Amino acid sequence: MSAHALTDLELQTIAQKAAEAKAKAYCPNSKFQVGACLITTDGQYIAGANIENASYPVGTCAERVAFGTAIFSGHRSFKAIAVSTNIKPGASPCGMCRQFMREFTPPSFPIYMYDRDGEYKVITIGELLPDSFGPDDLNSN
Repeated sequence: MSAHALTDLELQTIAQKAAEAKAKAYCPNSKFQVGACLITTDGQYIAGANIENASYPVGTCAERVAFGTAIFSGHRSFKAIAVSTNIKPGASPCGMCRQFMREFTPPSFPIYMYDRDGEYKVITIGELLPDSFGPDDLNSN
């Protein structure tokens, strides 16, 4: 068993699927490919890639594509996400993605950030977004 209760096979699979998703990125302007892969608590894998737009703010990050696809498909419980880039070290999710992921995950949710060589760093959403605002805060009257 590896970090954060993922099996070695699960960790290998999300890394592979995130790298495969990265190859499908639509990034004609920046050429910065990002792929992501979620694993649900019931063992399903859902991938996404960044999709740019000529008007930069309109683009969508790989993490939000993966989560949006998962949520649309009815998934609400996740074990981890892998994010794959072609830089070294691997890239951390942007602020918007951090807040988006926090909506659907607890602070202990692990994010595996893979670099171009397949090496990774793991960090939790709570570490990336300390003192975050999440859906539980709306019900704390």
